[in-house]
Amino acid sequence: MLVGVLTDTHDNVPKFRAAIESFRSRGVEHVIHAGDYVALFAVRLLVESGIPFTGVFGNNDGEREGISTLTGDIHPSPHVFELGGRRIVVVHDPNKLPAAARNGADAIIFGHTHVVLVDKGPPLRLNPGECCGWVTGKCTAALLDLASLDVSLLEV
Repeated sequence: MLVGVLTDTHDNVPKFRAAIESFRSRGVEHVIHAGDYVALFAVRLLVESGIPFTGVFGNNDGEREGISTLTGDIHPSPHVFELGGRRIVVVHDPNKLPAAARNGADAIIFGHTHVVLVDKGPPLRLNPGECCGWVTGKCTAALLDLASLDVSLLEV
């Protein structure tokens, strides 16, 4: 199963939209977002994409009540779930991940730092960097093959 991974979109709608379209063109079956969408209109891009997704709230997300009304697919951080036979932990700030949540994880996906990190582990630790480009000047996302846990970085 091919998964699109992104984080820290920070209301950069053109880059967020480009990432979703890049995922769609590559046959992504699920999207994981590690937080900091910021506003409801940004989250609407994921909902309207038609691609199933799972996300967590970040420290800059406002309108949480409105976002929760729009979709039930964005959770408090951290969030642990199964996808494609893998146990995945999604957290916005990696420093706020309880040790117990790491137990049995195949992949830990996070954001917050705006810095790309791919550590094969195990478990795999993945920060796809910032999709917004506001801090580093680079707009990045990742493709994650759940069968092999291989990661490919994308510049959006």
